[in-house]
Amino acid sequence: MKKLIWMALFFVLLFLVACGSEENADQAESEEELATLDVDFSVPETVDAEETIELKAIVTYGEENVIDADEVVFEIWEKGKEDDSWEVKSTNNEDGTYTAETSFDQDGVYEMYAHTTAKELHTMPKKEVTVGSGETSTEEESDHEATDQEEGHEHDHSHEATADGFSMHFAMPTGVEVAQDVKLVTHLQMDEEAMEEASVRYELWLDGAEKHSWVDAEENNPGEYIATHQFGKGTYHVVIHVENEDGLHEHEEHELEVK
Repeated sequence: MKKLIWMALFFVLLFLVACGSEENADQAESEEELATLDVDFSVPETVDAEETIELKAIVTYGEENVIDADEVVFEIWEKGKEDDSWEVKSTNNEDGTYTAETSFDQDGVYEMYAHTTAKELHTMPKKEVTVGSGETSTEEESDHEATDQEEGHEHDHSHEATADGFSMHFAMPTGVEVAQDVKLVTHLQMDEEAMEEASVRYELWLDGAEKHSWVDAEENNPGEYIATHQFGKGTYHVVIHVENEDGLHEHEEHELEVK
C-alpha cells in the first residue's frame, strides 16, 4: 500500500514539474511574440550650414538593446526632393547605439529615415532638421516652381501622403538592365510603425505606351512589400498603389530607367 502511495506522489510531482516547464515555455514564447523592434532616432532640430552633426539611433527589441542589427542606414534628402536622397552608413557601437556624422552645404529643410533591419524586422523612423533659415535661395525656389508647373499632375503624386501619419518609401532600383529580375521594394508606416497587412500593387508601363502591367507585392517583413519584375529597355512609370481595410488609398509615382 505504501508503495502505491509513493508511486502516486511521484507521478503527481512529475506532472506538476511538467506543467511548470510548459507554463514557463509558454510565457517565454508569449514575451517573444509581444517584443517589438523600436528605434529611438535623435537628431538636432536646427543646425547651421556646413556644421557637422551626429545622427544617433538607439535600437531595442523588447527590453533588450540590439547590438547586432543587420543594418542601420540613414537616408537623407532635401524636403520635396526624395529622389535625390543620399545614404550615410552608421557605426555600430556594440551597445545598442548606431551613429553617423553628416553636414549640409546650404540652408533648407531636410528629412531623413533611419532604416533599421534587425530580428527579421524593419522599421524606419523619420526626422526633420532645419538648416540655417530653412529657406533655399530665390533662384532655387523659382526653379522648383517652374518644375512644379512642368510636371503638373505627375509631380503632385510623388512623395505626397494625404492620410495622417502615413508614410511610404520606395527603394528606387539602380543599374537596372533589360531582362533582369528587378526587386521592387516599398516600406509603409503608419504613425512611425510598420504598416502591416496592406494591399500593395505596382502599376508599370513604358513611357508612351498604352499597355499597363500590374504586379502584386507580398509582405516579406512587417511593413515591407516586395515584387519582382523584368523590364524591357526604356523609361518606365512605376505607380505604387496602397490600400487597406480601413479605407486607406494612397499612390505614388516614380520613373525608372532601364538600359
